[in-house]
Amino acid sequence: MHIVGVEDGSFQKNVTKKALLVAVLVTGSKIERAKAFTITVDGLDATERLSVNIRDWAFDALLLSGISFAGFNLIDPVKVFEAFGKPIIIVSRTKPNNKAVKRALRAHFEDWEARWAIFEKLGPIHKTVTLFGKRPVYLEVVYADVEWVSQLVCALAFWGRLPEPLRVARLIARGLS
Repeated sequence: MHIVGVEDGSFQKNVTKKALLVAVLVTGSKIERAKAFTITVDGLDATERLSVNIRDWAFDALLLSGISFAGFNLIDPVKVFEAFGKPIIIVSRTKPNNKAVKRALRAHFEDWEARWAIFEKLGPIHKTVTLFGKRPVYLEVVYADVEWVSQLVCALAFWGRLPEPLRVARLIARGLS
């Protein structure tokens, strides 16, 4: 299967205006393509920038390491699904705390309701153990069967808890920033 992993790079809040976002296309354990591009810290351009940068890629599913990148620049997984017609899988190392997210959005953004609406589109949070004896990862799924997604994420986690496309995207993003 051809899987895209998306992760952001490091940035300094209130200092850096742009942050790196990396998309990696992986087939098995082979990196087919990778793109690094910038998004605005706390902006609203991540969904569009991602879609434009992977528009010519053929893939079967897309993995996001959350939906919030470069602070609160949100990728709308439903819009990405509508653009590509492929399952979108949000993988988190820790259980998402949406109450805390909503409080932060309210406190820091005038347009917090529009940003919060993206979180409300997500379904329930599912827990899955990718490696025996390790902590679970948490999944949110857009237009895919949860059982299939859990099996896919487990099959892709062969060097750690995270699926390989996300692990590689994270290494590249952090290495370049």
